[in-house]
Amino acid sequence: MEDLPEALLTEILKRITTTSDLNSLSLVSKQLYKIEGNQRGAIRVGFGLCTATKALTSFCTHFPNLQKVEIDYSGWIPGHGKQLDNKGLSVFSSHYSSLIDLTLSFCSCIDDSRLACLAYCKTLVSLRLNSAPKITSVGLFSVAVGCTSLSALHLVDCEKIDTVEWLEYLGRDGSLEELVVKNCQGINHHDFLKFGSGWMKLQKFEFERKRDTYDCLPGDVVYDSSYDAHIMDIYDFCCESLKDLRLAHIKTWPEVGLRVLLGKCKGLEKLVLEYVHALNDNDMIALSRSCSNLKSILLRLNLQRYSSDVSYCETRTSFTDNSLYALALNCRMLQTVDLNFTRCSPDWPSEIGFTQEGFLVLVQSCPIRVLVLNNANFFDDEGMKALSSSPHLETLELILCHAVTDAGIRFIAHMPCLSNLSLRVCHYITDVGVAELGRAHKLESLVIEYCGEVSPQGAQGVAKSVHYSKYSSDALMKRIGLGIY
Repeated sequence: MEDLPEALLTEILKRITTTSDLNSLSLVSKQLYKIEGNQRGAIRVGFGLCTATKALTSFCTHFPNLQKVEIDYSGWIPGHGKQLDNKGLSVFSSHYSSLIDLTLSFCSCIDDSRLACLAYCKTLVSLRLNSAPKITSVGLFSVAVGCTSLSALHLVDCEKIDTVEWLEYLGRDGSLEELVVKNCQGINHHDFLKFGSGWMKLQKFEFERKRDTYDCLPGDVVYDSSYDAHIMDIYDFCCESLKDLRLAHIKTWPEVGLRVLLGKCKGLEKLVLEYVHALNDNDMIALSRSCSNLKSILLRLNLQRYSSDVSYCETRTSFTDNSLYALALNCRMLQTVDLNFTRCSPDWPSEIGFTQEGFLVLVQSCPIRVLVLNNANFFDDEGMKALSSSPHLETLELILCHAVTDAGIRFIAHMPCLSNLSLRVCHYITDVGVAELGRAHKLESLVIEYCGEVSPQGAQGVAKSVHYSKYSSDALMKRIGLGIY
């Protein structure tokens, strides 16, 4: 091995992509150890990183060409040793002035004074701060000023970041293409209106407000007629480059905040709205008229109190069939639809603003390939029959759809393109209905989870790949919204 040319060894190492294999191979010889270290471009470190200055320097010398670094202390306890601190981050930033991508997760010993050292990383394109308890707006502003190449910024669980001078500065600079802010208590959705001209270049935006105990309950009454989503003149900014938008747990009110984006982002392809308070059909109609390129929509809706006048109030989810009709008419490229209705009772179908008729208009008007229905109490066997003629549907997932029975499952045999089916918490589907799937010999994959009337034996051999679980997982509990928003 030692006699092989260095160029050949380098080429061999380039073809090995698994980190564990690279680590093992580098122990074979000093030459491989050196070559592997020189060519390593990305690394993820945590508990095992020795934070002594001499050891860090040696680490940086061994990996001189790193462009992507992730430092992750999730699950850290004092017994794991010292975390990377301010002095350690200085060593990193001084050795990696050509760093492109940096992620700091649960780094509780790093504060503003050393975060400012990143300003020397003039090539830094992406910065992710995840649970950085000592970082404030001061340190973030230093990064915004110094890192002139920054195009992606993620802030998650950064409790001390509040004032938005950094956001205003990045907006004036106009270099950001991706901005994600989640669970930062000091930042609210009104602050992003100060981003100004920065919206012109932004392609991905995600904002999730930090949740509180009462988010799961219907809030104050929303008056449907109090907001006209078509009147945008008071917001003088453009976001036509935005392709990916997610808004979650926002408490918006008429003519205030980020709801204005829904009528402005003409290039939007992917939309996620999760438990956004006070939206109505006007918002979705404005969106549909602007976003003819929309390909994916995910709506997680909970109960809210809506009223058209002071004498009448109804408790239902945000949108009605008028929104579905608008999407069907204007968004003819829609391929992925995911609808989740949290805490809506099967005994009260009026709690969901959509009806099966409106939903089927959408499905029959768009080339939908992926469909997810979660707690859709309006959807039944007749709906399955209508779906059976969908020419594009490839993936179907039903969660808590109690009105779908074995009779509805039989229609899957007639779906021309369906190859992936997931059934979760569907207690009126039995081995009899699943057996019909097996006779059709069409499914590539089948997932059955917590469907009490389906047995392991009944699921066996129904598809080329079968996953069966009798019990509900934590992930499933999150998806169906039991206590988690």
